Amino acid sequence: MFYFPLQLSRLAFRKSMNKTEAKLNIIQTENLSKYFNRGRLHALDSVSLQVGAGMVFGLLGPNGAGKTTLVKVLLSILHPTSGIAALFGKPISDYELRRRIGYLPENHRYPDFLKGGAVMDYFGRFAGVQKEQRQQRIPELLKLVGMEKWATTKIRKYSKGMMQRLGLAVAMINDPDLLLLDEPTDGVDPIGRKEIRDVILQLKQKGKTIFINSHLLSEVEMVCDEVAIMNKGKIVVQGQVAQLTNIGLSYRIQTSPLAESAREKLRTTFAKLALQNGHIDVSVQDHAELNRLIDQLRQNQAEIHAIVPQRRTLEESFFAAIQGATSGDFNEMVAVE
Repeated sequence: MFYFPLQLSRLAFRKSMNKTEAKLNIIQTENLSKYFNRGRLHALDSVSLQVGAGMVFGLLGPNGAGKTTLVKVLLSILHPTSGIAALFGKPISDYELRRRIGYLPENHRYPDFLKGGAVMDYFGRFAGVQKEQRQQRIPELLKLVGMEKWATTKIRKYSKGMMQRLGLAVAMINDPDLLLLDEPTDGVDPIGRKEIRDVILQLKQKGKTIFINSHLLSEVEMVCDEVAIMNKGKIVVQGQVAQLTNIGLSYRIQTSPLAESAREKLRTTFAKLALQNGHIDVSVQDHAELNRLIDQLRQNQAEIHAIVPQRRTLEESFFAAIQGATSGDFNEMVAVE
C-alpha cells in the first residue's frame, strides 16, 4: 500500500478552494483517511466536512467512530494516510496555525502536585503567552469557568468536573480563534454543564469557532449550529441541527372536542392521521393537503388552538443515521429547508 503525504496534495487543495471558501471555512477536509494496522483498520475513511467561521459545530458518533482520530489529525498529532485538510484556509502542516488553536483532550491529566493557577501558567508559557498577559488572563479565565476559588488548591483534590472546568480554561489561555473540545462536559454536574454551555455561547458571540466531540446529544442540540454524525470512520450526514431534527410535513393540531362523525370522516379522508385526546397528529403530502384538513375541521365547527410542526430529537436522528433503518427517508429529510 502506498501512503500519500498531505504535502503532495497542497496544490490540489488550493485549487479546490476559492477565496470565499477559504474565508468562510475554518476547518475543511476532503477525502481524509487514516489507516492503522497496515491499512486493515480504517479509523477515518474519506472524511469530507466543512466548519464555518463563528460556528459551534458538533461531531457525534458511537465509541470507535473515529471522532478523536479526526481531531488528532487536524492537530497533526497523527498524520493522515491520504486526503487533504486545512485550518483557516491553510494546510494543517503549517505549524504557525497552532497559535490560533485551543485544545481540550478527553481524559486530560495534569501533574497532581500543581495548583490550578500554576497549571494555567505552565501551559500559558508553552503557548507563548507573555507573562503580563498570563497574569491578566489566568484569573479572568478561572472566574469564567467558576474555578477562581480553587486557583491555589492542588489539583489532586479536584473532582472530575473541576478538572474539566480547568481544562477548558487551559484551552483558552492563548485566546484561540478555534477551540477543539473533546467531551467538554464529561463528568460535570447539571449546573456545571449549563455554565460550560454559557461559556461556549459567549465565545461564539466573540466570533470564536468551537468544534465539539460529545456523547451528550442533548447538550449538543442546545449549543451547536451544525453537526456531523460519524460511524465507522465515515461521515454519515452533516447539516444544521434544525434540518436533522426536521421530520418533514408532520404536525400536531390542538383542537376543541370533535363529534364522532367528524372524527370518522377525518380518519377515512387522511390516511396518516391519529386522533388523540384534544389533538391530532398528522403527516401530509404538502401544504395544500394541510389546508384541506384545516378546512374540514372548520366545517365541523372545531376550534383550532394550535398547529405545531413536529420534530424528532437529535438523539432520534442520531440513531436513525447510525442504524440506517430509515437511511433513504433520513437523507431526504435533511434536504428539506
